[in-house]
Amino acid sequence: MPSVSARRTPGRGRAATAELTIAEAVASKKPWETQGMTRSAANATADTSPTAVETGDARIAQAVRRHGARADALIEVLHQVQEIHGYLSPESLREVAVAMRLPLSRVHGVASFYHLFRLEPPTAHRCAICLGTACYVKGGGQVAARIEQRLGVRLDDPVGDGVWALQHVSCLGACGQAPVLVVDGELVTRLPVDEPEQLEARLDAAGLPQRITT
Repeated sequence: MPSVSARRTPGRGRAATAELTIAEAVASKKPWETQGMTRSAANATADTSPTAVETGDARIAQAVRRHGARADALIEVLHQVQEIHGYLSPESLREVAVAMRLPLSRVHGVASFYHLFRLEPPTAHRCAICLGTACYVKGGGQVAARIEQRLGVRLDDPVGDGVWALQHVSCLGACGQAPVLVVDGELVTRLPVDEPEQLEARLDAAGLPQRITT
């Protein structure tokens, strides 16, 4: 079979060869390549399709269908999955990634970034201490240390002692009443850091027990 360079039209020389070469190259390319799109870009477009993929967990699939299989709906989907299961297990995150056609690394990254998402089974009781700027400068760190002693748990240990867990948050929306914390969903404000006895009384009233140990 003659080569491309041998198939010349008389009188046209190299121009004919160039036209044949370009035509054959275009004919051999995939649709996304002829449109200026790489294979990875084409796959990325498919991965963000608004159509949910069915998963083994019907409730997760339903949550994705409700909010849409779009990247900007991920937080809403994760919130609903956490409401269903109480926390975001590795299996749940995989199901969400499959259903939404998103990389698992992206789903896990969002879930681990926001403090409102739990990646461990919830304990019976939870205390969240604010360590944002307003609370920290008014003694939030001292309050956190005192609660660690009372509960016998470490700050930000997601499983705590199995009964209580203590976590820090960046803001509880009550900066004017700092320092503040939340115990089982109840906001506790204006903790008297400089009055140890009053502080202990406030922590007692909030329901924080003394020295729960493992």
